[in-house]
Amino acid sequence: MMKMSKMVGRRLKEVPKDAKTDSHKFLIRGGYIRPVSAGIYDLLPAGKRIVEKIERIIREEMNRIEGQEILMPVVLPAELWEESGRYGVVGAELLRFSDRNDKPMLLAMTHEECVTALVRTEVNSYKQLPVMLYQIQTKYRDEARPRAGLIRTREFTMKDAYSFHTDQADLEKYYVRAHEAYERIFKRIGLNNVLSIESNSGMMGGKVSHEFMAVCDCGEDTLFVSPDKSYRANREIATAAWKFEKQPALPLEKVATPGCKTIEEVATFLGVEAKDTGKAVFYCDAATGELIFAMIRGDFEVNESKLSNLLKVSELKFADDRSILDAGAVPGYASPIGIKGKKVKVVLDRSALESSNLVVGANDDGYHYKNFNADRDLEGVEYIVADIATVRAGDPCPKTGAPLEMLRGIEVGNIFQLGTKYSASMGCNYLDQNGKSAPMVMGCYGIGVGRAMASVVEYSHDDYGPVWPMSIAPWQVQVCALNPNKPGVAETAEAIAAELEKLGVEVLYDDRGEKAGFMFSDADLLGIPLRVVVSPKTLEAGQVEFKRRNCRDAELLAVADTAKIVAQKVKEELAVFDI
Repeated sequence: MMKMSKMVGRRLKEVPKDAKTDSHKFLIRGGYIRPVSAGIYDLLPAGKRIVEKIERIIREEMNRIEGQEILMPVVLPAELWEESGRYGVVGAELLRFSDRNDKPMLLAMTHEECVTALVRTEVNSYKQLPVMLYQIQTKYRDEARPRAGLIRTREFTMKDAYSFHTDQADLEKYYVRAHEAYERIFKRIGLNNVLSIESNSGMMGGKVSHEFMAVCDCGEDTLFVSPDKSYRANREIATAAWKFEKQPALPLEKVATPGCKTIEEVATFLGVEAKDTGKAVFYCDAATGELIFAMIRGDFEVNESKLSNLLKVSELKFADDRSILDAGAVPGYASPIGIKGKKVKVVLDRSALESSNLVVGANDDGYHYKNFNADRDLEGVEYIVADIATVRAGDPCPKTGAPLEMLRGIEVGNIFQLGTKYSASMGCNYLDQNGKSAPMVMGCYGIGVGRAMASVVEYSHDDYGPVWPMSIAPWQVQVCALNPNKPGVAETAEAIAAELEKLGVEVLYDDRGEKAGFMFSDADLLGIPLRVVVSPKTLEAGQVEFKRRNCRDAELLAVADTAKIVAQKVKEELAVFDI
């Protein structure tokens, strides 16, 4: 048994000043983690036990879908990422350095390149496929703004898995199995509020991806969900069943709008609504410097993820006034009218194309046009029409038409259909039945272990600390000895703890002899599911007090029966997580 008098990891009364989320507060106060630097943490014994249990569940589920565990290095040669083409594309979040021989190296934030290089040396025939390799390994992402404790860190532990297939159809079959395994993992660790949503593949590549989001108010991701949950998508790719009514086109009219540059200023000055205006937003491709002119109806916002995916631009930046003027537009008074032939890529959102008689800029300082109709007034101008709008709460669901609900979530896992993005560029090929060489089709599957632990706290806590589910609790039962110097108290508490251990129960024994209030405050911060309290008062009647962490009411048990009864309750609670 573990005795609290010897356990490393103090409970803290004060809330850390920089802790804004419940998980950050309680993981620090409860002695689970300690900060070393911004976004880098020590994992203390209580936290390590929880992480090990989460990892055990992950391993069981990965093995269940024929996964083979490996371990790849954290430090990688840059040449692997150069092979895939990502070395020069990924930004400052990839920590690059040179070793003592001036060889370019990096700290791995993900391992697609490394596993692809491994598999191309070990697998060469269709007879060996499909195969899935996974690891639980440290990663490093040089986050500019780490936040919320373990939710957004620089150094973190992740389970990443990679599957290799002969074709897309085989990948899609395995993708379903991986999705089901993820659902089991999150239920088994006590996250019953996780939604699988369509997501943006981003730097990972591939056409199909899903994120597993733990729904909570502190989440940094925005989700849109239909009332019946049939539609679920990340804000980055979410769409809606918007309907735009075309009206008879009125004559284009140039009007003075002195000092009116924003949508709000123009709408107020002309006595119209924001939905009757067109918004001009200028970006540039950070890599090439190409100017991008996005136009959208004034009551919408441009979704930069949709825009960058559409144009295959890795990073967008807002354009400066000089670039806008060089394109023949005027900042604050811009529209696509009259910029044909200029070095600018014009993208019109459907809302701008399918709405009628909008107020837009006249490309003349202090003037706007009324009654802009894109299909009439942009004759000769090359433009792309696409959905680049950000969904809003209440917009109609694209599947059901019902108002979409906006939620916040923490991304605890993700899965991607990578296709041949890495295998083709890195020569990871196999020989088919006819002896012909073809690139393997890949999938990848990730879970943030520390983030999963923090998400459980966000989902399961009260005002006093975490309420750990039995499946991942640091210990299953806490035995507290009140006034252990009184006759029989310490002896009884130790005997119950020892008998529980013989019955296979994990026990934390509070042998410190602290006052009841202090002892129970610590117990709440440790969040252990079941608690046995031995005190002189109850011992007089041959009893001890038993309670659950998430219940106020306690019951009295006979000393002789306590260990068997409590062990049975542990067994029953663990059974809930056997899926």
